[in-house]
Amino acid sequence: MKTAVAVAATAVLIVALVSPGRAQEQKPQASPPLRVQIVLARYQGDKKISSLPFMLTVNTDERSRVGRANLRLGTQVPITTMSKQSGDANAPLVPTVQYRDVGTNIDCIVTGLLEDGRYKLDLTVEDSSVESVDKGPVPANPSFRSFRTNNSLVLKDGQSLQYTAATDRVSAEVWKVDVTLTVVK
Repeated sequence: MKTAVAVAATAVLIVALVSPGRAQEQKPQASPPLRVQIVLARYQGDKKISSLPFMLTVNTDERSRVGRANLRLGTQVPITTMSKQSGDANAPLVPTVQYRDVGTNIDCIVTGLLEDGRYKLDLTVEDSSVESVDKGPVPANPSFRSFRTNNSLVLKDGQSLQYTAATDRVSAEVWKVDVTLTVVK
C-alpha cells in the first residue's frame, strides 16, 4: 500500500513539475512581413536633381525575429586601357577591356524589438555611377562616383526618417537617404 501511495505521489509531483513548463511554453508568434522603402535623393542647392526609390520586403524568422533582404541593381561599364602584351619596350600598345560594376547595393537586416512594435533596421546603402566630361555612351576617361552609408535605426510601423545627408566635395551635390518602415497587413 505504501508503494502505491509513493508511486501516486511521485506521479502527482512529476505532473506538477512538468505542467507549469508546458503551460508557459508558447509557440512564437508569426511576424507580419515588413516593407522597407529607401529613397536616395540628390540635390543641387534646393533643387532636387535625382530621386531613386527602392522597396524591400523583409520576412522575419519566427524564432529569432530577424529578417534579411538584399538588393543588387547595376551594370558593368567597360573601361579600355592600352598596354603592351610583352615586356618588350618596342611592342605596340594593345587595347585591353576591363569591366567595373556601377549601380546600387542595399543590405537590410531587421530585428523585432520589444513588444512596443518597434524594429531595429541595420542598413547599408552603396551607390556608384559613372561621371565624365565625355558625353558619349561609353566615356573615354570615366570618373567613378561612390556613396556609402551604414547605420542602425529604430522605427515603428509607418515611421519615416531621413537618416543621412552628405555633401559631395567635388560636385557640391547633397545626398539624402530617407527610410520608411511599414508593417504589411
